[in-house]
Amino acid sequence: MMLDQILCIDDDPITLMLCKKVIAKSSFSNEIITSQNGEEALSYFNTIKYTNNKNKQIPQPQLIFLDLNMPVMGGWEFLDYFNSEEFSEFNTIKVVVLSSTIDPEDLEKSKQYPMVIDFLSKPISQSMLEYLKNKLK
Repeated sequence: MMLDQILCIDDDPITLMLCKKVIAKSSFSNEIITSQNGEEALSYFNTIKYTNNKNKQIPQPQLIFLDLNMPVMGGWEFLDYFNSEEFSEFNTIKVVVLSSTIDPEDLEKSKQYPMVIDFLSKPISQSMLEYLKNKLK
């Protein structure tokens, strides 16, 4: 199973580069798009929403890798918006939270968002993608 598109939201260019490399190598997704913070990602979803209402289809990501600590808008704030009525048409998109440290409180908090399917520690790896492939089946 290969996804059509995934979105990586992270403010660190090295993480994004690694994300692209590992994903390309493991045939996990045909296309990888990136955003540097939650706000950038939300404006991307607004573009999809606006364009797709005008009889043109922009593909939407099936999976989001989300970093928690980012300037402008962090992961939690992104999830609050993404979980709201305004973005309800995207509620089938799954989110995997990626964090450099796994705080048990964060882990609990992430379970409040229905779209979050997992909370994993960075960096993204081949074995992590294999694990997610099985989970997404």
